[in-house]
Amino acid sequence: MIAESLHPAPATPQDRREFWLFLLIALVVLAAGIGLRDPWPADEPRFALAARHMVESGNWLITHRGSELYSDKPPLFMILQAASYELTHNWRIAFLLPSLLAALGTLLLTYDFGRRLWGHRIGLWAAILVLSTFQFAYQSKRAQIDPLVTFFITLANYGLLRHFLLGPNWRAYWLGCFAAGLGVISKGVGVLALLMILPFAFARWRHWSQLAEFRGGFLRWAGGALAFLGAIALWIVPMVLSVRASGAPEYQAYLDDILFRQTAARYAESWDHHQPWWYFAEVIAYGWLPLGIVLFGVVPRWIERLKARDARFLLPLAWVALIIVFFSVPSGKRDVYIMPALPWVALLSAPFVDGLLERTWFRRALFALTAMLAAVFLLAGIGAWNGWIPAARALVIERGLDHGGAGLWALLVGIGAIAALALVLFRVRRSEIGLGMTLAGLWLAWGFWAYPVLNDSTSAARIMRDAGAVAGADAEIALVGWKEQNLLLADREVTEFGFKKPKNRQLAEAIRWQAAKPDTRWVFILDRVMAPCIDRDKAVVVGHANRREWLMFKADAVAPACRGGNVPDAAAATAEPDDEE
Repeated sequence: MIAESLHPAPATPQDRREFWLFLLIALVVLAAGIGLRDPWPADEPRFALAARHMVESGNWLITHRGSELYSDKPPLFMILQAASYELTHNWRIAFLLPSLLAALGTLLLTYDFGRRLWGHRIGLWAAILVLSTFQFAYQSKRAQIDPLVTFFITLANYGLLRHFLLGPNWRAYWLGCFAAGLGVISKGVGVLALLMILPFAFARWRHWSQLAEFRGGFLRWAGGALAFLGAIALWIVPMVLSVRASGAPEYQAYLDDILFRQTAARYAESWDHHQPWWYFAEVIAYGWLPLGIVLFGVVPRWIERLKARDARFLLPLAWVALIIVFFSVPSGKRDVYIMPALPWVALLSAPFVDGLLERTWFRRALFALTAMLAAVFLLAGIGAWNGWIPAARALVIERGLDHGGAGLWALLVGIGAIAALALVLFRVRRSEIGLGMTLAGLWLAWGFWAYPVLNDSTSAARIMRDAGAVAGADAEIALVGWKEQNLLLADREVTEFGFKKPKNRQLAEAIRWQAAKPDTRWVFILDRVMAPCIDRDKAVVVGHANRREWLMFKADAVAPACRGGNVPDAAAATAEPDDEE
């Protein structure tokens, strides 16, 4: 049973010690490896590149990707990365710091709301469930916008629900609306937090239990709209004024793209990541493990609470359902779209975890998950190490892994060994501890072991070092057909001719640039962009990285027909491989 009281016992010193111990464990697990790698494709290099431009240019309102404006995402995440650099003066730390802090903030909010609603133990279980979920831990260790958006939406819902269920608390309500606005200037979808108002209005209309009593007037409720719009205005107003002041057509195009095409148009047209309508069921079943196992036991209890007209369950559950439906409608879907729903699913599952741990089937299921992880990692590691897995051999070539990928295969074996040890030590009787040990070992190994092993092949660190060695210390380098990681990790100031510009035009400008100083200028180029203008026999192969082959050439490699920048329109038309990992 769960407590009906809205006034759980105050936290004891022992409760506080347990919470701080949990937060320390979360910090160690999520921060493991920070400083040991560079940004990895697809999104991390472009965000870090935009943040670096902010620091170097002083323009923190409008993001750039090299010499071009970058309008795919609002700038708040990149602003936080730039601010992190100003604090740390180390990009390897700064680019991951916002995600880490956002993840810890999400755990803190999940715990605190669970504690206020049902007490310390349930709040702690809610936070543990979030941390243990594969998707949350994986995304929190990456420099993506999604952990930040999850934090802002969680903060928004935290404020709204403290008002709706534990209030009246108008300051919490205004804070929630303000946080939703910050979510908008992070990725646009922060407004979805305000959908929580719909189930609240229904519950109040139908007189569900556990709602707060309100006596506020219209102006107090309207203050939420002002808080929401005020947060958005923190960026929108100065950005629009800057665009108007510039008068440049590219700035107006930036404004139109980021306000319209990248929001409503992107949702309606869904031009990438096409998935079936039931895709998010798979995400919950696999990406949300081990929480996915918990759901088998708690869904019947949720139905009971809904039949009892308990608004503490209706409001978050209805909001989660609205989020899943919202993102299921368009054909374009990614697993991270529903990550903001995860803390609330975990929170509503937490009151029943102690009861589930008394069930033999549940402990056996956790044991089976640990056994599956042990088997998968051990078999994959041993098979790849011995060359029995064709896909592993292809990965070594595709990623350019050193020593035949031995470091990566040893990592897999090590994680499998940790899981096997957990099975032996904790067995079925304490399988939740065994699974926790396995997951902690996985993420610690991923950060401290995989980051150094994979960094050179996954980032552009090695390829750009090699490019610098080919050119020599005093030479100039230009980029053609480049990716963000090439510009970000170059060992010197380089010249580029645009990112979205057609590659034949990039090559034409590079040939003209090189001709001005043919003895000291090199062009770093994607292999498929060279034909028919560059003689491959006169170019220098730099290496293979990010599933691409890169070469460098000097002016003598340019075919006579292409000198002066006469590059045919059909050149460099081959499609690029997707950077998504």
